[in-house]
Amino acid sequence: MQPLAITLGDPSGIGAEIVFQALQDIDVPARVFGSRALANPPGGIDFVDVGGEGPIRYGEIDAAYGRVALDSIDAALHAIEAGHCSALVTAPIHKQSVALAGSPFPGHTELLAHRAGLQRYAHDYAMYFDSPKLKSALLSVHLPLRDAVSAIDADDIAGLARLTSREYRRLYGQAPRIAVAGVNPHAGEGGKFGDEERVIGRGVARARDEGLSISGPHPADTVFLAASRGQYDVVLAMYHDQALIPIKTMAFDESVNMTIGLPYLRVSVDHGTAFDIAGRGIADAAPMRYAIRWAAKHAGSYKK
Repeated sequence: MQPLAITLGDPSGIGAEIVFQALQDIDVPARVFGSRALANPPGGIDFVDVGGEGPIRYGEIDAAYGRVALDSIDAALHAIEAGHCSALVTAPIHKQSVALAGSPFPGHTELLAHRAGLQRYAHDYAMYFDSPKLKSALLSVHLPLRDAVSAIDADDIAGLARLTSREYRRLYGQAPRIAVAGVNPHAGEGGKFGDEERVIGRGVARARDEGLSISGPHPADTVFLAASRGQYDVVLAMYHDQALIPIKTMAFDESVNMTIGLPYLRVSVDHGTAFDIAGRGIADAAPMRYAIRWAAKHAGSYKK
């Protein structure tokens, strides 16, 4: 296997700390991309220096740090495109820092999709979370809740189901049983608590007509539990926190954030830059260890 490409994310966060600790704990071929002046990689690390000036100031929002994070991603993608690295594992970036550095994208998901020429969220690419007990794809990502609910669309639901089924099959060798979450209490209770479920139901019907194994809308307060017990393989969540709350509650240390639809495997940890503890040597590397192991296990699914 070609080495994983691992980016350190925002230099003033915990990225370097958790990546270096994880690589000391596990034996996985990896090439790390970041700023030597800001990260001080230990000996034995295959490290690509993208520049930047020290000393590091932990926990600070800075355009220079955003630029290092973006340059690290660019260098890692070049290595993957050239065939020198396999999957991409990303440590967290800070949205404000990359915005100050000139990036118009709110996060890795949108940035990587743009670089790959993918345009339509839910159809061409999407955010997906994978853990041993619970897997979920998100119908929307970085939207205010009121906007996410009003944007629910039957065509997008069918598109997300199609994309999720294709990518799940690539990872696990079989089509998933997909459950679609409702957005209102009791999945609307027949329209008494909202009518969004009618739209969701039309999306489910379209996907089922295409031959997908899909059902819903199901009440969101029970569908994730049912999936965690093996009744379904993947839950399609209608908005960001609908999926993230159960996943982080049940599997914070053993979950990965994956951008499905890309021509290569990309995963990240399911947490942020943790500015409040950065530089103190107390960050937990367990989620990064899991992400690296998971990427190494599944990288072969994306061989060209």
